[in-house]
Amino acid sequence: MSQANPPLKVAQRIAHLSSHYFAALDEQIARLSAGGKQVIRLDVGSPDLPPPPAVIDCLHASASRPNTHGYQAHTGTRELRQAWAGMYRRLHGVELNPETEILPLIGSKEGIFHLHQALVNPGDIVLVPDPGYITYTRGAQIAGAEVFTLPLLEENDFLPRLDRIPDEIARRAKILWLNYPNNPTAGVASLEFFQSAVEFARQFEILLAHDAAYTQVTFNGYRAPSLLEIPGAKDVAIEFNTLSKSHNMAGWRVAAAVGRADALRCLYQLKTNVDSSHFLPILEAATVAMNGDQGWIAGRNQVYQARRDCVAAALDRLGFHYRLPQASLYVWFAVPAGQTSTGFCARVLEQCGVSLTPGSIFGAQGEGYVRLSLTSPIDEIAEAMQRLEKEFRV
Repeated sequence: MSQANPPLKVAQRIAHLSSHYFAALDEQIARLSAGGKQVIRLDVGSPDLPPPPAVIDCLHASASRPNTHGYQAHTGTRELRQAWAGMYRRLHGVELNPETEILPLIGSKEGIFHLHQALVNPGDIVLVPDPGYITYTRGAQIAGAEVFTLPLLEENDFLPRLDRIPDEIARRAKILWLNYPNNPTAGVASLEFFQSAVEFARQFEILLAHDAAYTQVTFNGYRAPSLLEIPGAKDVAIEFNTLSKSHNMAGWRVAAAVGRADALRCLYQLKTNVDSSHFLPILEAATVAMNGDQGWIAGRNQVYQARRDCVAAALDRLGFHYRLPQASLYVWFAVPAGQTSTGFCARVLEQCGVSLTPGSIFGAQGEGYVRLSLTSPIDEIAEAMQRLEKEFRV
């Protein structure tokens, strides 16, 4: 009679981690769908629109060549790095050296996570916005760092108060994370704020890491700046950028870290030990995406803006508090008084068949808010808002 194997012992570094929220949500939605409920998903920020036809045509043509299927250098192609440099020059007036100041990534998420593994030692402190993208926290925790959260409060326009970070914390900090336009709050940052962040990082010798995923998803003429527009920022900062949101290429996993050269060298050293580069046809198609006609982006943003306005009109009718976003793929709104964000989202999913994201999964300061993603067709968004109005009509 065979004996059962003893339970597998999980590494200490992940023993305390919970499963990702969206994995459990997928299971719940599958159960509801199997029961006949038509669920409208406004939870995940994954663009529903495709990249331009020229990008897809390039991918197909490149993949059809017999010599494009081998390994590529970790730094990608020179043409790809030059395309990133050209895009920064065109959008932000920022000059980047393609050889030392641009490191291609397999999506910005892996770069964000790996930056901690390359630079952070156990006992170091990482300064993380709250609410914020969970990978900032998970990357720091798995590296053995302590996380010190920076509240993003509506009364402060969802900007952290850097002047309230205790000196003893700042002196131990290794990385300061920023993310504007912001996920999940849709808050935006000015050049004046970025200037203060650069000065703070220089004063305390902290690496300033800016996640700039949404800088090209903007509305009503707003232009989102790059942190690297600040003179001297490249001495203390790196910026993560991605084609996931800017060019509707989330599944392609094309991104780059740019800026401070010695930090990029450390990240490169780690990556050469843990991954390999992209499929060449993806690199070539991404180059076309950045070098080609960019006029389509304004039209795409008008699609998102119409969706935003549809949501805003319904929230106005419901009397729900929100700020009209100038950028990003999200509307961040307050739940009705007396309800929790998870309770509200559970009710909306079960009763209305609409999936939203509770603000609390982004951190303690996200409690009381909900994130709605503008990544479904407008007819589905309109239907979802009608269901909410029916459920919460006063």
